[in-house]
Amino acid sequence: TMGNWLVNHWFSATVLAAWLGINIFLFTYYFLFFDQDERYFYTRAILGSALAWARASAKCLNFNSMLILLPVCRNLLSFLRGTCSCCRRTLRKQLDHNLTFHKLVAYALALLTAVHTIAHLFNLERYNHSQQATDGSLPAVLSKMHLQGSKWLNPIHSNQTVSAGPGIQPPATACPLPPSPILPPLQTVEYVAFTTIPGLTGVIITLALILMVTSSTEFIRRNYFEVFWYTHHLFLVYFAGLVIHGIAGLVRGQTEESMEEVHPHDCAQYLTQKDEDCSHNCCKDPEFGSIPAESWKWVLAPVLLYIFERILRVWRAWQKVVVTKVVMHPARVLELQMQKKGFSMEVGQYIFVNCPAISLLEWHPFTLTSAPEEDFFSIHIRAAGDWTERLIDTFQQQKPEMPRIEVDGPFGTASEDVFQYEVAMLVGAGIGVTPFASILKSIWYKFQQADQTLKTKKIYFYWLCRDTGAFAWFNDLLASLEQKMAESGKADFLTYRLFLTGWDTSIANNVALRFDTATDTVTGLRHKTIFGRPMWNSEFAAVAAAHPRSVVGVFLCGPGALAKSLQKSCHQHSSLDPRKVKFYFNKENF
Repeated sequence: TMGNWLVNHWFSATVLAAWLGINIFLFTYYFLFFDQDERYFYTRAILGSALAWARASAKCLNFNSMLILLPVCRNLLSFLRGTCSCCRRTLRKQLDHNLTFHKLVAYALALLTAVHTIAHLFNLERYNHSQQATDGSLPAVLSKMHLQGSKWLNPIHSNQTVSAGPGIQPPATACPLPPSPILPPLQTVEYVAFTTIPGLTGVIITLALILMVTSSTEFIRRNYFEVFWYTHHLFLVYFAGLVIHGIAGLVRGQTEESMEEVHPHDCAQYLTQKDEDCSHNCCKDPEFGSIPAESWKWVLAPVLLYIFERILRVWRAWQKVVVTKVVMHPARVLELQMQKKGFSMEVGQYIFVNCPAISLLEWHPFTLTSAPEEDFFSIHIRAAGDWTERLIDTFQQQKPEMPRIEVDGPFGTASEDVFQYEVAMLVGAGIGVTPFASILKSIWYKFQQADQTLKTKKIYFYWLCRDTGAFAWFNDLLASLEQKMAESGKADFLTYRLFLTGWDTSIANNVALRFDTATDTVTGLRHKTIFGRPMWNSEFAAVAAAHPRSVVGVFLCGPGALAKSLQKSCHQHSSLDPRKVKFYFNKENF
């Protein structure tokens, strides 16, 4: 099984290893740099190893912030999919893991943010402790240097003040209190966190990240999509805060000029025992400067790319969409047939839809159910959440004017590659049948036009539904396909199995009474509906036996649990021998 996994996922494993490797390299390199470089000798005297932890995690945060937007640049991915149409299947498949990689990078950002924050909390506590110290120790001496100028090392200048940054003076107090060991320290960690640029931006971007990560859970996305949608736009706050975060330069190191004059290797010992009539080369106090802000250099290119992506989406959304037909199907499923100038699609692609009458900002993804050969494009919308409920209600109201619809797309998915395989297994669960409706319609047109370029020789189609009403969505399509394939002499081209996963005794009794009829009682089709769930091991074994030397594409639009089951079956039934059957798993991701 491990061998099969490596055969099917070697490229994914390589990408993951490269990403992990770069993170480990950056963290290790900069940890050792800040832990050993002599420019930060005096900084480490105050902060200890927390300096290296904070700076190393910051570098990794910059690297992952650079990557986080790329997997959600949908136009970029569609462009790459188009340019990679002649590439190896393994390379194209990586584009289908875009959201998985996006989530992985997001979790890495959350972990690194925790490390960075904890390290800086230690740093602030040590800065505070060093400033209050009166024992003549090196941290205490360093903390009292250059308090009136801009060459300071400790940003906490007294019990009352903190430096907001180079060139920024703290607010004057009406009655400044003299430092006293009896007074409690007014310069707390909380005070620094909410009154400095790094502290305040750090708090804001951490809160934004927490909200984005927690609202991205499967439960929230499925049941409260609007919460996920709006909180995810806090990425604007995150990136703005990230760019500003380091400009104040509170964490500092010794300047190059000062290093040449008073190198810590030679002069550190004299700082705690300096005479008033000093005459040696180490009389001058070391001077310190801020570490230049670098976050903007890491994120500038991806942010500009994403801005271009959004401009392109807005431009496409402004183009007029005409709703030509509205069909209300059983089980509260709305079909919209539309036309748009210059719209061109491939099978299995999806679009984003906005209805300004419901919400100006919300865009929701829907798979196209029409074929490229048709002169319109269509989507099927199931009631699942507030937005879809309101959209269906809006179109059900008999108004003289249709509600305005805006469309962005189409965008590529794994299902585009279905005709690249000789044998394809299509698995849809409930409304997850939509991308395969597009594929099956396209096949119907290819048979109609006697298309000789069709590489696919056999399709197995599995549709799992909880209730009988759902089967009515595409009954007509399946019935016409049956007839067309029989007329073309290719009745064996499509094998489909319909599974009813939820039923009651009345349905079961009705089926039992009409068991001998030529057509199915539930759907009216020639293939009988199967009650229960598929036995995937049996299904895969049968396909492997029927096509012992073929490459089989397995395509799913359905829940994660089903994806795991199918992926496991793909691994188990693929042969390590390159001349024998191989199953490649592909899943729709939005």
